[in-house]
Amino acid sequence: MGRYIHQLKNWPSFTWQEDKLQQLLNEVGHLQGHLLGKMELIGFGLRAEATLQTITTDILKSGEIEGELLDAGQVRSSVAKRLGLDTESSIKPGRDVEGVVEMMLDATQHFEEPLTEWRLFAWHASLFPTGRSGMQPIVTGAWRNNLPHDPMQVVSGAMGKEKVHYEAPAAALLPDEMQQFLKWFNTDLQTSPVLKAALAHLWFITIHPFDDGNGRIARAIADLQLSRADGSAQRFYSMSAQVRKERNAYYTILEKTQQGGMDITPWMEWFLNCLRRALLASGEILAQVMQKAAFWKQHQQTIFNARQVLMLNKLLDGFDGKLITSKWAKIANCSQDTALRDIQDLLEKNVLEKGAAGGRSTGYILAG
Repeated sequence: MGRYIHQLKNWPSFTWQEDKLQQLLNEVGHLQGHLLGKMELIGFGLRAEATLQTITTDILKSGEIEGELLDAGQVRSSVAKRLGLDTESSIKPGRDVEGVVEMMLDATQHFEEPLTEWRLFAWHASLFPTGRSGMQPIVTGAWRNNLPHDPMQVVSGAMGKEKVHYEAPAAALLPDEMQQFLKWFNTDLQTSPVLKAALAHLWFITIHPFDDGNGRIARAIADLQLSRADGSAQRFYSMSAQVRKERNAYYTILEKTQQGGMDITPWMEWFLNCLRRALLASGEILAQVMQKAAFWKQHQQTIFNARQVLMLNKLLDGFDGKLITSKWAKIANCSQDTALRDIQDLLEKNVLEKGAAGGRSTGYILAG
């Protein structure tokens, strides 16, 4: 008997106990329907804003799970432009941001298209536009080709004290493994759409077909399948944001499942519970969107210049850190004197107010 699930004789004949999952499946289905119904009532513009916010969050949090921190402004600007929601932003996203946005939007906006090896190669190339991951070269357009004496392993710990959490199938097996996975993904109509998202995530990340980026691509595949389950390209909840909150539990259940048997009921339960919590947390995104809409409705007669509109939107989207004059000047691409005049004007209009700290460290927040 092998140490890892992919080494078992009956791999990949996954099984799960349907009776243990049915109540969770029903609850998730109810929450999905309730959320989609609620979003139908708020109008196209707000739905588009909610989708923008959700996909931006999903991309940022999927990266954070792997320890990669992307610039939130760049991600939002790139997503907005590709969705046709913002063509005036002065922010120019880097190649790394453009690549991951391209992958995520292909997954969620074209969810009905088949998942093929060339599509996966394109996603992988988008994640690594320079052909490197850190200091390591990355081969795109192909599965990993590590040699038998250098297996693909997931490890932690310092040099000489590493702990091996998982070892993936040998590179020579990947063409057959991926062909089997893709055939199942594109033809299976019997598995519940939501359970299929859970299984696809686990199956792909267990094969681990690339040198790097497997986790992010696995989550993109799950998002693609969840879009199919919802029957919509508009996204109103973020699975990756919830996984980020539960990252330790995520890695623990993955390791336990990959070292267990073919009954993956515990993984399915964890995925469904995580999805349930993601759906419940969607209220936070909707509340932020509604707050933004209410703000602009309240100030529809107020005159703002382009810099002020830019910075107010950043505050409404959740500004990272404290907004001070120098940050305003840098982001709005103006002098500090101009930034101070912009801020003073908003203070006089009771749109902004000073934060608690004074002096040179004075920060500004939306008047409440």
